[in-house]
Amino acid sequence: MTAGDGGGAGREVPRGGERPARALPEDEEVVAADREPASREAPTPSAARGERRISWQKWTFMPSFLVLALLATWLWFRGARLDSIAHQAVDNGKVWLALRQHIELTAVSTLFVLIIAIPLGIALTRAGLRRLTPFAMAVANLGQAVPALGLLVLLVIWLGIGARSAITGMVIYAVLPVLANTIAGLRGIDPTLTEAARGIGMSPMGVLGRVELPLAVPLILAGVRTALVLNVGTATLATFGGGGGLGDLISAGIITQRMPVLVLGSVLTVALALLVEWLASLAELLLRPRGLEVAA
Repeated sequence: MTAGDGGGAGREVPRGGERPARALPEDEEVVAADREPASREAPTPSAARGERRISWQKWTFMPSFLVLALLATWLWFRGARLDSIAHQAVDNGKVWLALRQHIELTAVSTLFVLIIAIPLGIALTRAGLRRLTPFAMAVANLGQAVPALGLLVLLVIWLGIGARSAITGMVIYAVLPVLANTIAGLRGIDPTLTEAARGIGMSPMGVLGRVELPLAVPLILAGVRTALVLNVGTATLATFGGGGGLGDLISAGIITQRMPVLVLGSVLTVALALLVEWLASLAELLLRPRGLEVAA
């Protein structure tokens, strides 16, 4: 046996000068095997167009719960024994009037909160007014540091009895979450994004409207949601300033010691707060930019 025979033992020599194919290492074979079917995979559901952004549970659970709770309250209220004093508190459309006044107080006060807090928050994140942010936040904190009832009494002394005093107090009380979230949302943006937008020739207003505000929308909407719920609860105190609302039913039930009237006013207030919170959560999910949305 020659040396050449010993070195080539067990090895098949290719014919015709053909070179054998190089065997892939095990790790490269795994990568290649994984890569081939991946190229033929269908797009993931999150990338599919037209995907539902809100689950059906989110759409149906809270409305169903509220309908059942209100139905149970109505059936209990119809079966309760009401004397002339209780009838006087709820008859002649007074319940619907109180509910309408409560919704109006909440909507108007929240509108003023948005008009004041969002532009102010944007202004306080600009270079010229940034040093005033601590002072503005301290003033906004005073609204929640002062008890809501005490603040309402002071406003009644200043502005007189009526819805104007109640709305002013609700705005002062609810401006903090929207202002704080607007500032936090704009300050939390990566500076490289705004610098890149300026680098491609965008004006300051273009950077604000097309880059900064869309990225800050989730935090701003969370602040608006908090302000809405706060206003629904604070509006019950409007009755002490002559502003009306569901607080009229609650105070009437307490003063006259009529439990059905008190329960009716309380349940309607809680149901309205839950309904507003549910609607605000839907708006928060639907208005959030598509690149920032999460599964709901």
